[in-house]
Amino acid sequence: MPAAAAPLPFLFCLLAVLLLQHATAQTTHDVGGSTGWTVPTGGAAFYSDWAAGKTFSVGDSLRFAFATGSHSVLKVSSKESFEGCRFENGDSDIMTTGPATVALNSTGMHYFICTIGTHCSLGQKVAINVGATAAGGPMSPPMPASQSPPPSPSSANAVTATLYLTFSAVVMALF
Repeated sequence: MPAAAAPLPFLFCLLAVLLLQHATAQTTHDVGGSTGWTVPTGGAAFYSDWAAGKTFSVGDSLRFAFATGSHSVLKVSSKESFEGCRFENGDSDIMTTGPATVALNSTGMHYFICTIGTHCSLGQKVAINVGATAAGGPMSPPMPASQSPPPSPSSANAVTATLYLTFSAVVMALF
């Protein structure tokens, strides 16, 4: 192999690593944007509208910004609990120290409410539709809280396989 060709495989390896890193990039979403996690003046539509403008993927996180003692975050296990602002035995632990961060580790709908007084019934609740996709990949927009989504398809494995096959073909062509 000529001496000038030696850096070429290194560059392709570097490119592959950068592409894979980009494909698995994670995002931290500040729930409610600059308003944070509070009782919204516009009712439950505020957090529904906020979520509708976002794409959530496995590996992302939600950051609930609130003053400790003023609010809480509870992930409830069902749409019924979310809509009725009820807790169930299967619900996860209540987070009372702000800000609280929750990792999104699975696809589908995730429901969060505030357990302080009537905050939930006044609209301090958010439903998040999480899809399994690489950054920049195709994904449907989040479903409104009033609808039950179909299972989200996973395109992350297809993206990873395509990148691997492309990289392998390039490396094989060089040698």
